[in-house]
Amino acid sequence: MTSRLPGFYRLPIAERRKRLAELADDKINVFSFKAIDAGGLTLEAADGMIENVIGTYALPFAVAVNFVIDGIEALVPMAVEEPSIVAAASNAARMARPAGFFSTMSAPVMIGQIQITHVADVDAAMIALADATPALLADARRLVPRLAERGGGPVALEPRLLARSGPDGAMIVVHLHVDCRDAMGANLVNTLCEALAEQVARVAGGRAGLRILTNLTDGRTVTTRVLIPDANLGDEGNGAEIKEAIVAASRFAELDPYRAATHNKGIMNGVDAVLVATGQDWRAVEAGAHAYAARSGAYRPLAVWRSTPEGLAGELVMPLAVGTVGGALHNHPAARLALELAGVGHADRLAALAGAAGLATNLAALRALATEGIQRGHMALHARGLARAAGATGELVELVAAELAACGDVKLERAREVLARLGERKESK
Repeated sequence: MTSRLPGFYRLPIAERRKRLAELADDKINVFSFKAIDAGGLTLEAADGMIENVIGTYALPFAVAVNFVIDGIEALVPMAVEEPSIVAAASNAARMARPAGFFSTMSAPVMIGQIQITHVADVDAAMIALADATPALLADARRLVPRLAERGGGPVALEPRLLARSGPDGAMIVVHLHVDCRDAMGANLVNTLCEALAEQVARVAGGRAGLRILTNLTDGRTVTTRVLIPDANLGDEGNGAEIKEAIVAASRFAELDPYRAATHNKGIMNGVDAVLVATGQDWRAVEAGAHAYAARSGAYRPLAVWRSTPEGLAGELVMPLAVGTVGGALHNHPAARLALELAGVGHADRLAALAGAAGLATNLAALRALATEGIQRGHMALHARGLARAAGATGELVELVAAELAACGDVKLERAREVLARLGERKESK
């Protein structure tokens, strides 16, 4: 299978589906794509997922091409409404070929928090919790025997002193570290925290408070790296110049939280699109990513870029809690199709895809900012959307979009005017 599909974006949708089915080696066929028709979710399934359902809401579902991740060709599923994200990711992935992106995953450890308030003697409580840790962990593991048999389950217990006094008295939080294997693990961790809370409070000599996971999953991270040769960054022998401009843009984000926020948004453009397509809790990942970016006390970029003699080196490090079992995957056929298209069987591989997509969209944004500016490509794609919104079909879509982009007046009313004129000209012929 290859993800290098030149001209894929020019094909009609039916031909794109046929091409993907041919690449899938009998794992999917053209009929499999019915899972993403009309949003891929029946009203009945939607009604079983959340409350007060009155309908479904669809997003464009696409695949980013050209990706090689850890030496394996990959089609990267994306569900997103913003123009240019899929094209940008695909273009950056083309620059990274043939080596592509490389990822390293930590163990899939989630953290649950058990809050203990009104602790009578915090120093004695910390000692008692440390002494009781082996027994508490053994009790916790007995609650999830099958997960423990697969090498997962509770692996550590960490008490942390938060306050010696306050409106709630002295406060301690106990972190329960749980290896969730291929599950995202929120329900699992919350269940374990609730089951252990009263026992932990008795050991600490206080009262059990909140018992829930944290979305700052700094024990479950992905590191993604890429090295782009100078020649791949520019078409006119200006790759070295573009490289230095991207590195300068990275330094800007490292020094300024206002820029870092937008820099990180560009990363999440790619990450979130993969997470939405594959039925993940993207809000949890967003919360963890931004908290992780501020862990030093100042908000920093999640990805940095450096100039090397071999080319442009990029590295992304971020928390990324994803799962390939449980959650929306039980009910959402489009999410299951996305995993099949990507050839994802385990959570580590899904995290690798999301990390590579995030680093790719970050690279594409920085390259555009460092050269012609972000709006050129973005507005060209936006113009196509407005052309369709104005009623253009077939070849008129590109004709209307081209004129909008050329004149710089990318607005719906202008698109209607151009369509009316071009339509009249076409009829007169």
